[in-house]
Amino acid sequence: MSDFEDIVYEPGRVARVILNRPAKRNAQSWRLLREMDEAFTAASADENCRVIVLSGAGASFSGGHDLDSPEQVTEREAFDRQAGSFARAERYRDVYLDSHLRWRNLTKPTVAVVQGYCVFGGWMIASAMDVIFAADDALFIPVYGDYFTAPWDVGARKAKEILFENRFLTAAEARECGFVGRTVPADRLDAEAMKYAGRVAENEPQLNRTIKFAINQTLDQMGFSASVRALSSGFDTQILRERSTAPADGGPPPRDPRFRGRVDRARGYLREDAGQ
Repeated sequence: MSDFEDIVYEPGRVARVILNRPAKRNAQSWRLLREMDEAFTAASADENCRVIVLSGAGASFSGGHDLDSPEQVTEREAFDRQAGSFARAERYRDVYLDSHLRWRNLTKPTVAVVQGYCVFGGWMIASAMDVIFAADDALFIPVYGDYFTAPWDVGARKAKEILFENRFLTAAEARECGFVGRTVPADRLDAEAMKYAGRVAENEPQLNRTIKFAINQTLDQMGFSASVRALSSGFDTQILRERSTAPADGGPPPRDPRFRGRVDRARGYLREDAGQ
């Protein structure tokens, strides 16, 4: 296992995976997502580990996808220049869909600990966990596309209402919808989540695994994974089309304005909150 730059991994009976880009509100670069995947794989293979807790350092769990940090732009543009359209689609699908389905189906129970903002990509990684503890002042925005689980997370009509308006979902609303399991005052959030994880770790590992897979398989019988993959296939087509129209100088193609508006509005919320 490599040394991590964007996360902290603490193995143990209750293993911890901590997003560690607090200055970027734990925005998810490809490197951060790769490191998460490595840490989850290590924890899943560790016989001593019973439960995995995912959290974020600093004021927010995650402000979503990293779209514009220098390191992320450099890696993405270098990859897009060198890779063919099929390889690009494969990379994007693995980063934003297949990895999340892997995390959903880890052999150990997983707990997300959410404070501050949990928007777009932050919603995706929280949704891939089994249980979500949230600070009572946490704020959420679901993502449309990629690992698209909002109709399953909050119900179809609620998902439409939120996504049409592109608004924040409060922690109380998220709990009422069933997305968040428990809300806790921010100063007790980590301690309460770790107490819960410790209690779950007392179970026989096979019992936890059987419960988790029985519920996940029930959802899959109802169409969960198929529906998530079906929408992602449409986004794969979009990526292929956009990348095929990249500028001749090798720069990135223009982003679809239908999606730029949602991202810009969310960024505006974050900038205003930070007083920028």
